[in-house]
Amino acid sequence: MLLHFRDPAKLRTQKVVYEETFYARDSGTLEQLRELSTRREAIQNSIDGSCRITPAIAREMAGGITSPVLQDLQKIERYLPLLENLVNFLETKKTDYNVVQWMSGLAIRWTSPLSRLSRRGAKGQRDFQVDDMRYELGMTLNLYGALLRERALEVLRTDKAEAATLFRRASGVYLHLTKNVLPPLEASLTPESCPEVRASLASIMSIICLAEAQAVTAMKAEEKASSESLLAKLHYGVVQFLEEAKTLLEESKCDLNDLTGKLMKFIRMCSVLHESRSQRYIAAEYSKIERFGVAVGVLRYSLKRVLPLRPGHEWSSYRKFLPTLLFKLTSCVAPGPTSDDTWNHIFQRELDELQNMLRKCEHENEFIWHEKIPYVDELPTLEGTRIVQPVPYKSLGLDREFVFVR
Repeated sequence: MLLHFRDPAKLRTQKVVYEETFYARDSGTLEQLRELSTRREAIQNSIDGSCRITPAIAREMAGGITSPVLQDLQKIERYLPLLENLVNFLETKKTDYNVVQWMSGLAIRWTSPLSRLSRRGAKGQRDFQVDDMRYELGMTLNLYGALLRERALEVLRTDKAEAATLFRRASGVYLHLTKNVLPPLEASLTPESCPEVRASLASIMSIICLAEAQAVTAMKAEEKASSESLLAKLHYGVVQFLEEAKTLLEESKCDLNDLTGKLMKFIRMCSVLHESRSQRYIAAEYSKIERFGVAVGVLRYSLKRVLPLRPGHEWSSYRKFLPTLLFKLTSCVAPGPTSDDTWNHIFQRELDELQNMLRKCEHENEFIWHEKIPYVDELPTLEGTRIVQPVPYKSLGLDREFVFVR
């Protein structure tokens, strides 16, 4: 199973009406602006929950698609070509006074689920505004990448090949943001701008998506009963991706000083989880050749790494310092380490697997083999194999002309 980090998909936005701000000079331009507004409004209503149509009507409008996530992806895919066309056109008019005023008048505002700023809006999240159409493109692509991740999680149980492809597509979207969309926006940003418009965060998210695609690939290899050696390398390949993301995150602290700590915690927990799975397969290999001392050493080290990161472990450890009644009362209000209940289940399952395997190996070693348990620095070195690549994002490349009042 995969740990889920769904915060990136919790983006929200305020209404934008293009035709009321940009002054069209001909009917063709006016029609394009209205179409942009209509398609954007469909996305806005869906992600903020204000859409009042029934699921049956939504399914009919989406051509029979039943998944709400897939419906949202379809809406974004209809909006993006028009938006990219407008952004490309406006890039040639950035010094035009009217265009600058119109972009400011649009008041493009998005929330940031990855921001930890204390100042909040009426609905619990602060709105971030940047007067640049590239900001709208960047935030829309952020939402697109996040929803591709959500769709991958939806199909994970039934089609792992499709899930891995979706994670790779999401990685390609974030890579496109990193290289092509966000760098020109840097000049318009302030230190208070949301993390999603930083190229460094897009790069981190691209790597995380590759780690998730690699994890799905490892799960598929497990279903095929691949060798322990290969499975250990695939899981440690996930760790290598995550360590790369962690390093980049630490190097980008100046740009991402407002970033929520949940992302770093997610990276760290995923890394330990897949390192543990890699070590279990290594221990299984050594057990097969009757090297139970090494197997016990590997499993004990892994157990020490997993146990402290189990969700709820830190808060529960304080119980011995608190009276029973006080602990029960404070447990009702104490914040958990994550809002996703699956984290606890997945870590508990990994912990159970480790403990059961360790118990068996210790029993074999104590009663039959009597091998010396190696020190940590004598344990086998972990090796990884990274086999996934991003699926490049491709713009549709519309080339429609806009004619505005001068």
